[in-house]
Amino acid sequence: MTEPSDPRAAIPTDDDGLVRLQKLLAASGVASRRKCEELMLAGLVEVDGEVVTRLGTKVDPAVAVVRVDGKRLPPVSAHVYLALNKPRGVVSTMSDPEGRRSLGELVADRPERLFHVGRLDTDTEGLILLTNDGDFAQRVAHPSYELDKTYVAEVTGVVEKATVRRLREGVTLDDGPVEVSACKVLSSTKDRSIVELTIHEGRNRIVRRLLDEVGHPVTRLTRTRVGPVHVRGLGAGELRELTRDELGTLLDAAKL
Repeated sequence: MTEPSDPRAAIPTDDDGLVRLQKLLAASGVASRRKCEELMLAGLVEVDGEVVTRLGTKVDPAVAVVRVDGKRLPPVSAHVYLALNKPRGVVSTMSDPEGRRSLGELVADRPERLFHVGRLDTDTEGLILLTNDGDFAQRVAHPSYELDKTYVAEVTGVVEKATVRRLREGVTLDDGPVEVSACKVLSSTKDRSIVELTIHEGRNRIVRRLLDEVGHPVTRLTRTRVGPVHVRGLGAGELRELTRDELGTLLDAAKL
């Protein structure tokens, strides 16, 4: 499952590499050219932090930081940004010397040299981001940028309200404390529960160790969200390009 390539890649520029702002907005799918002009005249378009209302304004589509009604419009570039639903049993590397199934096999038909953004344990399934933008991959994966990551875990036993409260208050593991942004029980039976929790770090097997620490070993784990990007709608092994709004939010979060 893939979306068509970015239509902005074909935006013609002048000899200086510039393009009229309303033309860039329209080609990026914001709205029709006329509507984009109305947005500019209404003061809803910013370039590099300044409101631009002059319709003849030209910008460099590769470097200008453009916002429409506060939302970041990603720059025109040759980079690709993909969301992949990693199946269970696939290692989070682009190739594997031991011959195990890897991410590279799932994107073998892509022409780009892709990097994975962070990792998922081999026995964890769900959302992982891929890109050929090395700076983006490093920034988004780094815990200092505090991107929320949401997981759904099937665990043994009934998770009580007191345990949810303990998780929300933070749990200290042998390698330091873990801050949980959100936690709730989605369902439970007499011998198992399904828990959704959100954290913003990626220490090795952190979710499994966290839930084991509070007495509920994980039997199945899925990452459903990274920042604004959700795995919803992707079957196992399927991928898609990030939407304009998703990518804009991630670029802002990574300060790129």
